Amino acid sequence: MAGSDMAITNIGIVGLGNMGLGMAATLARKGFKVSGYDISEARRATVEAQGVGFSADLIGVLSSADALVFSLPLARDVEAVVTTPGGLLQRRDRKVVVIDTSTSDPGTTRRLAKRLAEAGHGLLDAPVSGGPSGAAEGTLTMMVGGAIDDFALAEPVLAAMSARAVHVGPSGAGNIVKLVNNLLVAAHLVTTAEAIRLSEAAGLSAKEAIAVVNTATGRSAVSEIMFPRWILTNSFDSGFSAGLMRKDVRLALELAAASGVMLPLSAHVAEIWRDTSDRLPDGADFTRMADYRTQGAL
Repeated sequence: MAGSDMAITNIGIVGLGNMGLGMAATLARKGFKVSGYDISEARRATVEAQGVGFSADLIGVLSSADALVFSLPLARDVEAVVTTPGGLLQRRDRKVVVIDTSTSDPGTTRRLAKRLAEAGHGLLDAPVSGGPSGAAEGTLTMMVGGAIDDFALAEPVLAAMSARAVHVGPSGAGNIVKLVNNLLVAAHLVTTAEAIRLSEAAGLSAKEAIAVVNTATGRSAVSEIMFPRWILTNSFDSGFSAGLMRKDVRLALELAAASGVMLPLSAHVAEIWRDTSDRLPDGADFTRMADYRTQGAL
C-alpha cells in the first residue's frame, strides 16, 4: 500500500458530540489538522469555534484523513461508517488506523477489525474514561485493544488525546475492560446512593458521610468524584447520559451470557437501571441514578 509509513498530520473525527468535539479540539490545539463530521449540521458553528474544520461530507473525511477517530453511540453506527460505500474500505493510498472511542461490543469490533485489515487498514477499540472535561483537556484514560503495530502507529494521536493510553490486548480487549468498568460504575451508583440514604435516615448528612467514606475502604470514583462534583451540588451535568449507561450495562450482561458467566448481583443492577427509566429517562444525566433525594427506594 502506497504511503503506508507516512506521518499522521490530518485527522478525521466522526461524531462531534460531547466527547468527539472535546477530542477534536484537543487534537487541533496540539498541532494536528482536524476535520470533523457529524450528522447534525447545526453543530458547525460550535465545531469551527474550536479550531476544527466541519465537513458535511462523510466520504470526504473518510477518504482524506491519515487517521480517524470515531465517537459514536452504538456499534451499528460504527459499522455503518466503516462500511460506507466509497469510504475507508476502498482506500489504497495509505494505511489508516481507526481509533474507535465508542463503547461497543467486542464481537462487532473483531469483525470490523478483520475487514479493515483485509483492506490494509487498522482498527483500535479505544473506549475512554474521563468524560467531556477529560476529552477537552486531553487527560482521558484510554483502554486500547487491537494489533500492537496499529497501536504504535496511532501512538502520537493517542498521546495527544490522553493522559494514559494502555494497550490491554488484541482486538476487542478495550471494549471488554470498558464494559467491566462501566458495569462497576453502574453498580457503585446504586450501592453508594443506598448507603447515603441510610446515613441520612440515621441522622448523618450526606456531605459528612461522603467525607468519611472517601478516607476509608468504601470509597470509589462515585464517592470521590461524582458525589462531590455532580450529585451533592445538584448539577447532574457529567455529560454522560442514562441511556448510554443502560446500553453499556446491557452489553456487559450480553457479554456475560456469551461467555457463560453467571453474574446475579450485576443482573439485579441491570434490572434497576432498566426499571427506573420512567423516573430516569435515557436523556437524563446518568449521575441522577444516585439522586437519593428524589429517587426514593429503588
